[in-house]
Amino acid sequence: MTIGFRPCTDEYTICRSVQFPGGTQCRIVRRCRPFTAETAALKARAAEDAWNTRDSERVALAYTEDSIWRNRAEFLTGREEIVAFLRRKWARELDYRLIKEVWTFAGNRIAVRFAYEWHDDSGHWFRSYGNENWEFSGNGLMSRRIASINDLPIAETDRKFRWPLGRRPDDHPGVSELGL
Repeated sequence: MTIGFRPCTDEYTICRSVQFPGGTQCRIVRRCRPFTAETAALKARAAEDAWNTRDSERVALAYTEDSIWRNRAEFLTGREEIVAFLRRKWARELDYRLIKEVWTFAGNRIAVRFAYEWHDDSGHWFRSYGNENWEFSGNGLMSRRIASINDLPIAETDRKFRWPLGRRPDDHPGVSELGL
């Protein structure tokens, strides 16, 4: 399966093209402005799917060249710094699995809450909880990401995210359904 994005051709849509054997399916995952409940949810799921690949370069393509980030106490500017940050993150946070859901949206902004599970190189498991504020440029790429995150040590037996690495299955419960 190959996933690609067309740039914004009008004020309203960007399409997610998914190449399957036998054809391509397309669905809207980004609105340049303003977001609706449907497009905000699709945008959050597309971000979740990308982050679950743990492909730093692919994830960085969703952000403007000069995107501004705050992640915990770290401040980043631009795709190059984003890629370097994500490489460090996923070298440390092993077997990473993430779920995001929309908290609210307005205009060109979306707020999401999320949880992810991972372990360190000593085998200690964590569930990280957080909130992100996203702001999008006119071309549908994220120009600002502000993330606040807390880590909770958990026992391996307390894990809730047990799907195979990669995209969360459609029938797997979300953050709210899991009571997180």
